[in-house]
Amino acid sequence: MMALSLPLTAAASTLAHGGGVVRGADPAVLACVGHADTALALWERPMPDLMRCLAALPTSRLPSGRVLVRLDDAPAALTRLLGESPLGDAPLTQALLTDMLDLTQRFATIARTDRVDIRLDKLAHNACWKFHRDHVRLRLLATYRGPQTQIVPPSHSAWAMTAQRAYQGPLEELAPGTVALFKGACAADDCGIVHRSPPIAGTGITRLLFCLNLPSEASPPPWEETP
Repeated sequence: MMALSLPLTAAASTLAHGGGVVRGADPAVLACVGHADTALALWERPMPDLMRCLAALPTSRLPSGRVLVRLDDAPAALTRLLGESPLGDAPLTQALLTDMLDLTQRFATIARTDRVDIRLDKLAHNACWKFHRDHVRLRLLATYRGPQTQIVPPSHSAWAMTAQRAYQGPLEELAPGTVALFKGACAADDCGIVHRSPPIAGTGITRLLFCLNLPSEASPPPWEETP
């Protein structure tokens, strides 16, 4: 398969690179996923206010939903999604909407797409608990509430994939607020950082996960604005 050809705009002075992972405090780091030797770009941003407010909510008020939208329709689609949710708090709703739209725009620019599959998941189970590589070209993950995605160093990928629950090697849980842009297995042969959702079943924890994908057969029907 052909590798992605994406723009490289992040300043090298702001980045730390190792094992196919590039990380930095500048959002421009996300574009580095287009480099041939980069499988994961991490924008390590602090986001305490939004995450603290979402963490304080009863789980019954957490929003969720999924839409496949043209980029121009994303503001209307996400406004409706959050407006129909039990979230309720207007300033919090606006803050979440603003952040989701910002990440959607960044993803679309890097992926060079005018349509994005947008998913906001409320998770009280283990979700993708198995160590795996995503079978996509590109995927953005941002956890707004709860434990973050866990990644495995490339040198331990085979062990993690084989051992699964018995794996005892190095494992990094991303820092709160981190935006992770993964290059998946469909971008190039044997490509992608092995990772998993943090196991939370039976703990009483509920995560709120934001996920962006390119359109696929798994996407919902295209969103349409209705009167």
